[in-house]
Amino acid sequence: MSALARQIQRLGLEQVRFAWCDLHGQTRAKALSVSAALQALSKGVGMVGTLALKDTSDRTAFPVFDPQFATRMPALAGAANMLLKPIESTFKVLPWAERTGWIQCEACLGDGTPLELDTRRQLRRALDALAAQRLGMACGLEVEFHVYRLAHPDAHDALDPHDAQWPGPAPAVHMLHAGYHLLSEASLDQCDAMLAIVRRTAQALQLPLSSLEIEIGPSQFEAVFDVSDALTAADHMVLFRSAVRQALRRAGYHVTFMCRPPFPSIMSSGWHLHQSLVEQPSGRNAFVPSRALAAAAGKGDARALLSDLGVHYLAGLLEHAPGMTALCTSSVNGFARFSAHAMAPQSVVWGRDNRGAMLRVIGGPGEGATRIENRLGEPAANPYLYLAAQIYAGLDGIAQRVLPPPASETPYAPGADQGLRIPGQLGQALEALARDPVLCAGLGEQFVEHYRVIKQSEQDRYDAASDKLEFSRREYFGRI
Repeated sequence: MSALARQIQRLGLEQVRFAWCDLHGQTRAKALSVSAALQALSKGVGMVGTLALKDTSDRTAFPVFDPQFATRMPALAGAANMLLKPIESTFKVLPWAERTGWIQCEACLGDGTPLELDTRRQLRRALDALAAQRLGMACGLEVEFHVYRLAHPDAHDALDPHDAQWPGPAPAVHMLHAGYHLLSEASLDQCDAMLAIVRRTAQALQLPLSSLEIEIGPSQFEAVFDVSDALTAADHMVLFRSAVRQALRRAGYHVTFMCRPPFPSIMSSGWHLHQSLVEQPSGRNAFVPSRALAAAAGKGDARALLSDLGVHYLAGLLEHAPGMTALCTSSVNGFARFSAHAMAPQSVVWGRDNRGAMLRVIGGPGEGATRIENRLGEPAANPYLYLAAQIYAGLDGIAQRVLPPPASETPYAPGADQGLRIPGQLGQALEALARDPVLCAGLGEQFVEHYRVIKQSEQDRYDAASDKLEFSRREYFGRI
């Protein structure tokens, strides 16, 4: 019997949830009795394979009973099972659910062959490519989100069957603070009871939450996490989003990580990813430049802030930004965020501590925390794909020794010298991804085509929707 099996028995749990992160960054789970869970630790858990094929409405985007699909993806034909393999290091006891454990899984085919559509495995493979260069990745997360008070906290007991549609109705809510008062202490105190639940939940799950802050938009908040290695950071993001939604729902709140909730006068939420490469095994920040080279750099030269390796990595992120957009902002809803003067990027540019640029470079000589902040992401993005895209793009910049243009001081100014525009909608971003040979090679052609089909389904359904606001309510606000 494994040490984890003994721990589960010792804790006196009644059930263990075996969770898997799907393509959209959402967790799917089965709750097993303790006796079944102990067996599943070594044997795995069967879960219907269509979960790897669903769009954001939960429709299966591929014809699994079609003979042509059986030729293309025989292991998932006929809605066959995939097998979840538990990752024992991720085990937690859920603080809001009585006598309930939780463990994250990766997906395999029924015969134990790794499922290439598993996004956590995609990040691990990208990290292997970094490790081959004797490098690792460190990440810090800044995640904005919205929390509302449920207008009818017991609505789950009063759902009218006549309202049932696919997807189901979104809840009615009230704001927690009026907004447009950034970092207001009064608003912070006003929301203290809710924020205490978030804080205590994160602490109980051993998530490295650094701060909870009042953001500028109505009922908008931000969570900031300490730096960790990339895989741990991605795992933390998956667990945080799922945990906060569940814990606060029990207390009468509704949390959404969609970029733009379906209300007037709201502010978009972003996910700002701070990243640096570290040398292995020393752990030294590989982005920190030498003082001599930094002093010799001219105005706007990235070498004033970053090592040669960091400069090339920065250039790689810029070079592949159009292709990586669909992995960083992965919903139709998220693309409305890219507007001028909103502290969200519009163009593929970098800046020195400039929050209007897509890439914000922070640090310099002697600064151990020197890093690149990518401001392209939305909080609903799949974290494994978001991080994997950075690695493949940055590694290509290093391999090709690409140099970035000078820093932009006016990232919203018109003109060709301000860089390419970020794709304006999800469909355009998917086309850019399919045209990017580096990202396609890193993720695999089959995976990219699979991702494109599922996400294009989302774009097509949005385009066809007669009431796009209602589409956003049901597709995103009630579910993400």
